[in-house]
Amino acid sequence: MKKECPSCAMEIDAAAKVCPICAYEFPRQSKALSWVAILLIVALLLWLVL
Repeated sequence: MKKECPSCAMEIDAAAKVCPICAYEFPRQSKALSWVAILLIVALLLWLVL
């Protein structure tokens, strides 16, 4: 599986944390932050419906 580097637009390995071409460091996203965002979206949708 591949992903595109946002800095140099090269296709690199999806597991790479740093681009081997331009040394762009991919930001780390916390799993907890993802869950908080999902819960906030669900809460907002429920609030709008009610």
